[in-house]
Amino acid sequence: MPPNPERSSLKVQSEASILAAVRLPDSTFDHADPFGELRSLAEQAGARVVGELTQNLPRPVSATYMGSGKLEELKLLCEALDASTVIFDHDLSPKQIANIEGAIGRKVIDRSELILDIFAARATSAEAKLQVELAQLEYTYPRLKAMWSHLERIVGVGGIGGIGTRGPGEQQLEIDRRLVQSRRNDLEREIRVIQARKRREVQARKAEHFTVGLVGYTNAGKSTLFNSLTAGGAYADDRLFATLMTRTREWDLGGGVEVMLSDTVGFVRDLPHNLIAAFRATLEEATHADLLLIVLDVADPAAQLQYETVMGTLDDLFEEIEEESEGDDNGWTPPPRVVLLNKVDRLQDNAPLLIWQQRIPDAIPICALPAKPGPDGQPLPRRGIPELTDLVRRACRGEERELELSLPLSEAKTISTIERRAKVLAREYGPGGVTLKVSIGERQLQQLLASGAKVRIAGHDRAKARPAPGWGPAQPLPKPVTPRVDNALPPADT
Repeated sequence: MPPNPERSSLKVQSEASILAAVRLPDSTFDHADPFGELRSLAEQAGARVVGELTQNLPRPVSATYMGSGKLEELKLLCEALDASTVIFDHDLSPKQIANIEGAIGRKVIDRSELILDIFAARATSAEAKLQVELAQLEYTYPRLKAMWSHLERIVGVGGIGGIGTRGPGEQQLEIDRRLVQSRRNDLEREIRVIQARKRREVQARKAEHFTVGLVGYTNAGKSTLFNSLTAGGAYADDRLFATLMTRTREWDLGGGVEVMLSDTVGFVRDLPHNLIAAFRATLEEATHADLLLIVLDVADPAAQLQYETVMGTLDDLFEEIEEESEGDDNGWTPPPRVVLLNKVDRLQDNAPLLIWQQRIPDAIPICALPAKPGPDGQPLPRRGIPELTDLVRRACRGEERELELSLPLSEAKTISTIERRAKVLAREYGPGGVTLKVSIGERQLQQLLASGAKVRIAGHDRAKARPAPGWGPAQPLPKPVTPRVDNALPPADT
């Protein structure tokens, strides 16, 4: 049977679909529910999953990925269940898609195509739409020949178009490729402008605030946690890829400490490479954050696979940035990571939680859902949120130090900032100035000195800072070295 004449519609909305996969020796998937994630992706795209088919092979068949006997079984299954679409849990080449469609007479969608369809349906901001369109073009460009049949020549030999139009003519395929390449160049140009602007915004925000990034697998609860900690109003839903754009809001930690918290797009296993590249600007907040919070859904049976996917994606992304920043005077160091074991309220018992805490001792069990009112009408404390808040507050403030700061009364704004953000132990007024004995975090002190405030520091031997004579601006203290938190997951005990 010939392949589909035109695959102009790649959507699977309301289509009866069969999921298919070839399991290789090195395949990564959830053995408890092999099609669990693909089924969720298909349902999010609007498909009706009516059947599943798996084949175990030592290596894929080059022409059709799946064996010929299994393809015949797949064809009969499609006829029996009246399925119009087959969704493969792999990335297929254009030739493989064409060959499989020719063998079974049904539309074939691979994993990347399905994810791109979901992203296209969810993209709302202008930035996300540009990024999704670029990813779609990157995916479509090498597949044009297999996806379209109108390959006739526009003007043939002896055409009547006049001088300059005679000759072999130009195939429609060549016109399509030229149009796609032109549009791709336009999109790349627009996205470079967005990335440059985003980078400037992130750098400016980081210079003024301590920044925290929420990252994790899709549907791990990042947006729910973001809404619980801030007044962000991010869209949160129990489905994959509910978030497709970064949202940043102020998080008040109490005690005069505020940080900027960013919610980012979720990761997924085997995310198309061109989609990662296209969403590089979206992940800019996370890559340049002062602290990364890795949100992990410990109630999901595939939690370990999700954890490895997130960490592997971050490692690859950070490796790219480190290579790009080589030779940069300012340099770049990956932000420390803290794992949050989310959705502990869904666990039937504490056994999975204890296993994760044994593997990652510094991980914090949390429940991201908003606080529920208690018998007295006051919100009940949420598990892990106070510990998380305290950890971020300590990371933001830095090591606490007791210092004597002398300022002229003309520095009223600086004095007010110190009173609000530091613990004032004693104060003494003198001619034209005030001396404050304070307990202050090292990061806060760095910000104070970097602002050019006229302040003298007494008894600060460790910092070895030499303030300028009189009331001149003090020299900034050396930046503290923040060790990277290594949460590499050791193999589970068997």
